[in-house]
Amino acid sequence: MGNPLNSCVTFGSSIFKCSSFLAERNFAATVSLPSSTVRVHRGLFATLAFNNRFHKVPCCLTKSGQSMEKVRIMLSSEKHKSNPLVMVDSLKKLDLEHYFSEEISANLDLTYNNMYKTLQVNDGKLMDVALQFKLLREAGYNISSDIFQRFLDGNGEFKQSLSKDVEGLISLHEASFLTMGEEILYKANEFSTKHLKSAMRYLRPNDSAFVRHTLDHPYHKSLKQYKARHYLKYVHSLNIGDASVSMEKLAQIEFRSNQRLYQDEFKKIRRWWSDLGLASELTFARDQILKWYLYSMTTVPGPQFSRIRLEFTKAISFLFIIDDVFDIMGNAEELALFTQTINSWEVSNALPGYMRVCFFALQQVTEGIAQFVEEEYGWNPINFLKRSWSTLCNAFMVESRWFANSQVPSAAEYLTNGVTSSGVPMMMVHLYFLLGHRVTNEAANLIDGKSTLVSGAAKILRLLDDLGSAKDENQEGFDGSYVEYYMKDNPSCSLDNAKLHTRELISKSWEELNKECFFNTSFLPCFREASLNCARMFTIIYNYNEEQQLPPLDDYIQILLLGEMTEDYNFTRSF
Repeated sequence: MGNPLNSCVTFGSSIFKCSSFLAERNFAATVSLPSSTVRVHRGLFATLAFNNRFHKVPCCLTKSGQSMEKVRIMLSSEKHKSNPLVMVDSLKKLDLEHYFSEEISANLDLTYNNMYKTLQVNDGKLMDVALQFKLLREAGYNISSDIFQRFLDGNGEFKQSLSKDVEGLISLHEASFLTMGEEILYKANEFSTKHLKSAMRYLRPNDSAFVRHTLDHPYHKSLKQYKARHYLKYVHSLNIGDASVSMEKLAQIEFRSNQRLYQDEFKKIRRWWSDLGLASELTFARDQILKWYLYSMTTVPGPQFSRIRLEFTKAISFLFIIDDVFDIMGNAEELALFTQTINSWEVSNALPGYMRVCFFALQQVTEGIAQFVEEEYGWNPINFLKRSWSTLCNAFMVESRWFANSQVPSAAEYLTNGVTSSGVPMMMVHLYFLLGHRVTNEAANLIDGKSTLVSGAAKILRLLDDLGSAKDENQEGFDGSYVEYYMKDNPSCSLDNAKLHTRELISKSWEELNKECFFNTSFLPCFREASLNCARMFTIIYNYNEEQQLPPLDDYIQILLLGEMTEDYNFTRSF
């Protein structure tokens, strides 16, 4: 049917044991950090600017002040600044930057103000230039990709002399994904990919494994928590002096603390779902609590968003439930009545019993979220939340009619409606208010999918699903795809070319999303980051292998919810 989030077959073996594993354990709570110690980053990846009351720091981190202070001193002290940007990059890759936001901002400001002088001193070393570009662009600084022109030969291609600079190629490869459509970054990606693959043949096993992970899971398109756990294996071998030991210790503490927090949250969501009673009332609907929570956990990770994640998961659960109403249970007449009920927000006497149960539960949860927002920020977004559900169900209804009438939409019509029926606009409207945005016209644009922050992520989801990597979960509703309709619009187009065109649209959507996330200051930084995280999550959930399983996502669950850290994790990297 309409919602491709529901087309995932399985999360692998972990999903079957996660619930019982978590139910048997008790986990420590977190403690509030005094507001005087909250540090706010003004760049893209700020997470605390919206409301200090949500910021919590794990109690175990408050006991590691010595390691934290050592890192802070090395970031701030001139005599310790041998390679400050490598430290900044490492903190970001370990998902620790929110503890050092002021020091990181100071380093990036200094780098930006002295950028061209620094480049002249370094004589344009590839790693330094690419690292500066990556850190400055993702933090929202106005830096041009023309900075890489110095590495091109007379034919406008990257110089072959760079092909053996593995460290520089890795940095260039990571920078290339921050593209907003620049041709030189496309060339950078092609060049770095080609030569990193070639380098794997002669590198040591540990180095080759690092390169492979870089190619398979580029930082910008990967979930930060997943990359942080991998990067921790190598941080001790970085050329940043004693700071690596302190960062390694902090990262381990952060990992353990977040894992306990996520496990505790999942228990709360399980309890809420059980108390709600819909599993026994709507037996046709899939009962997939872990899946719902994973979307919330990956979109807004970290301890500062704990309460928001709990409310956000409730909204996500109804996206899946209502999709099942349309896909599995409702007939044409019932679905029309249900959509009318959602549009009016008043129950009809003719509505079937199971739909009445679903609507009343949705009403209760939606009003609860609106009350949460009002209590925290002072304004009530109930009308916008109701409208987001109305828009979603109307899109579901369009697809239902296509199916019932054997109607074949154009590829453009399908994708336009698919942006809404993906569920992403509904999700992001709820998150928009949960993160503290005021009631503005921007919210209306989010609902209608007019904001690129939403439509970009929604297109990535819809098109990845339509590439055909996932099998349908025995759903009986509308099951078209963009690839299919594009070929019907263009009869001479082959399947391979249609898929190539679809991949190009996905790349274009990433470019548009990048531009909005880096430079659109109409939205809070944490909301822009959440939009990126949505797209990153979608990339993982459609990374199926030949057995239609999801190894990366299964690995992600193991790491963040089930896995125990061991001491045997350090690997040496020689570049």
